[in-house]
Amino acid sequence: MSETTVVHVVRHGEVHNPDGVLYGRRSGYHLSELGRQMADRVAEHLAERDITHVVASPLERAQETATPIAKAHGLDLATDERLIEAGNVFEGKTFGVGDGALRRPANWKHLTNPFQPSWGEPYIEQVVRMMSALNAARDAARGHEAVAVSHQLPIWTLRSFVERRRLWHDPRKRQCTLASLTSFTFDGDKIVSVGYSEPARDLVPAHLLAGAKPVKGRAKAFGA
Repeated sequence: MSETTVVHVVRHGEVHNPDGVLYGRRSGYHLSELGRQMADRVAEHLAERDITHVVASPLERAQETATPIAKAHGLDLATDERLIEAGNVFEGKTFGVGDGALRRPANWKHLTNPFQPSWGEPYIEQVVRMMSALNAARDAARGHEAVAVSHQLPIWTLRSFVERRRLWHDPRKRQCTLASLTSFTFDGDKIVSVGYSEPARDLVPAHLLAGAKPVKGRAKAFGA
């Protein structure tokens, strides 16, 4: 008899980044005060859920988002390297044409193939590691629910793969705002639906919501 398991893949809250650096996988970038409020809001949202496993990317912003969730359920917080942010050659730089990395012709070679993408970790590599992390969280919470805290691009790439969309995309149209939940429901080992929610939407700065257009989830069974 199959068991129903839900894995909520959570994007971390707002990060303190006054210099506007593309921080990527760099350490030392923590949640802002607003980001901590977002993390608390997600913890409140999930307080009555049957959460038996909480895991996060090793980066500080993900760990700090996951901590109040784990605490609310009396759980130890696990770490999974596979949930880490996507690699990017522009990490540690500001990104743009005027005063950013794109003003330097030497960086243009990294923009030759947006379908891979040529400037960072290939989409298919993100899919492989994120699917592996998703399945590990499912196995750790069989018959219950799990939380896995990660980062926007890996989460959106994972969802696009499961819902059978192309992996290359316009970043402005990702449906994965700060402190959002992309929830994968399994029947046994098969993904049967994908849900999306934004419990901290009222805390997200308006300019970060302006370009995001809702994407209609198709809730397809993975592998069907």
